[in-house]
Amino acid sequence: MIGPSFPGVLRAAQDGDETAFAELWRDAQPVLLRYLHVLSGPGFAEDVASDTWLHVVRGLAGFRGDERAWRGWLVTVARRRAVDAGRLRQRTPTVPWEPGDEPPPAPAAETLVLTALDTRAALDLVARLPRQQAEAVVLRVVAGLEPRQVAELLGTSPGAVRVAVHRGLRRLAQELAQEQGGQAL
Repeated sequence: MIGPSFPGVLRAAQDGDETAFAELWRDAQPVLLRYLHVLSGPGFAEDVASDTWLHVVRGLAGFRGDERAWRGWLVTVARRRAVDAGRLRQRTPTVPWEPGDEPPPAPAAETLVLTALDTRAALDLVARLPRQQAEAVVLRVVAGLEPRQVAELLGTSPGAVRVAVHRGLRRLAQELAQEQGGQAL
């Protein structure tokens, strides 16, 4: 976190100071990439982060709030960009075809499952959690957002966020213990 100098850094960035914007970027980019890695998958996190920063630049002048609000706003923009990118990937055929040709066949269910399993194997430990738990853990623990902010992002209650984080962390501890041949905590 930037800390007490955040209001000045934000104002300078909003006024077009590239050094101040670079400070915001350096502070937030690692957390943003970890979040998007869980949300979008390892192959898409950097592209979604780039798109996120483009939207942040466009809306930065209108942002008002403290550092926690800034992080919440940034993650909200990133989440929307990730959802849009995911929708685009689903709509975009993987096999190029010309108008008039038959559209490519939809992949078989077995292929979809195997692809999902391959993707899951590539994700880090947090990404093994159910999406709601993974997002809650990353936003709460990694990004440092308050339960209220996470609840707004995920469309749930702060209590549900606390439960998802607790269950997610517990499940991570159990999986880690199993991988290491030990007992769950």
